[in-house]
Amino acid sequence: MSALRTAPDLKTILIATGVVLTLAMGVRHGFGFWLQPISQANGWSRETYSLALALQNLFWGLFGPFAGMAADRYGTAKVVVAGVGFYVAGLLCMALVTNPLLFVLGAGILIGAAMSCTAFGAISGIIGRAAPENKRSWAFGVSSAAGSFGQFALMPVEQYLITATGWQNAFFVLAAVLVVLMLPMVVFLREPPMEKSVGPQQSIGAAIVEAFSNRSFRLLVAGYFVCGFQVIFLAVHLPAYLLDKGITDTNVAVMALGLIGLFNIFGSYYFGKLGGYYPKRYLLASIYISRSVIIGLFLLAPLSSWSVYLFAAGMGILWLSTISLTNGVVASIFGVKYLSMLAGFVFFSHQVGSFLGVWLGGYLYDKQGSYDTVWVITILLGVFAALINLPINESPLRRAAPVAA
Repeated sequence: MSALRTAPDLKTILIATGVVLTLAMGVRHGFGFWLQPISQANGWSRETYSLALALQNLFWGLFGPFAGMAADRYGTAKVVVAGVGFYVAGLLCMALVTNPLLFVLGAGILIGAAMSCTAFGAISGIIGRAAPENKRSWAFGVSSAAGSFGQFALMPVEQYLITATGWQNAFFVLAAVLVVLMLPMVVFLREPPMEKSVGPQQSIGAAIVEAFSNRSFRLLVAGYFVCGFQVIFLAVHLPAYLLDKGITDTNVAVMALGLIGLFNIFGSYYFGKLGGYYPKRYLLASIYISRSVIIGLFLLAPLSSWSVYLFAAGMGILWLSTISLTNGVVASIFGVKYLSMLAGFVFFSHQVGSFLGVWLGGYLYDKQGSYDTVWVITILLGVFAALINLPINESPLRRAAPVAA
């Protein structure tokens, strides 16, 4: 049998997708470091840059289902190639555009499209199809850990590049890194052969209707909104919050975001592994309620560099741990044929939450002069997400007969 027809090795796919996710998530997680230098250089308020990142997250989610459809139909490799092109164009836009409207639209649309093609939604399908069912949650956990490693590894690199080369040149360097390191990975993203089913096949439209008619899917979508709100608010606004509170050493924020990435390597991996043994809905609920508790304790405790580090470590364990469990629930209920697409729809809800979290943080800060209200909203949303994940039914969907295309 020729090499093109042999089933791809799961380890090879995990390594290749791991490199893609490390770079895609690592570069994007550092955008908070550019909030102040870009705003100051162009004379913008924080809301302008916050709106750009908010739209970036929204378009990431909006394009996600379509990138997932393309990955399911044409293969993940082609989608990743498109993603690299969008990513490079977006970074150049952030470096060179000084008109606020064009900056917001360019950075939002281009990098949003890039993330939809290179992050978890589009990548999940090839992983789910390559991994046997008993290892699927673990494999998703490994991919989530790769995204976390990117955050841990690239946070100090991005801060160093801004300091050593200037904030504009830092974007140029990162664009070159994506081309040199991410693009070659597409060679290893060969799709595993799909099992042929007898009888009429389910169409894309039927799969979408089936998913949104399912109560558990709708609950999962609602809970993932909260995840997006919480993590992106923190990723973008935590450095500025620390400066406002008197922690002027930027290394504290760099270390905090790095610790989030470091501890989530372990959190993502082990929550993914636990998802193979325990109901994923209970694990998801525990993640959301734990986030609310940790945020509350952080706000109540005296602020110091060490309280920031402890907060970052605690949040890090929970940071991207929802991804493997959420994708695992989708695969358990609906199977893997349209996994990238359905994961894209769930992730769209995540990104609507991201949009509101990052934009509301900037908007309320400009209106109120503090982040207090957004912190309270973040805590309450965590409680809400914990409660609505509990009734989810993870059992495979029983179809009476194949659905005609």
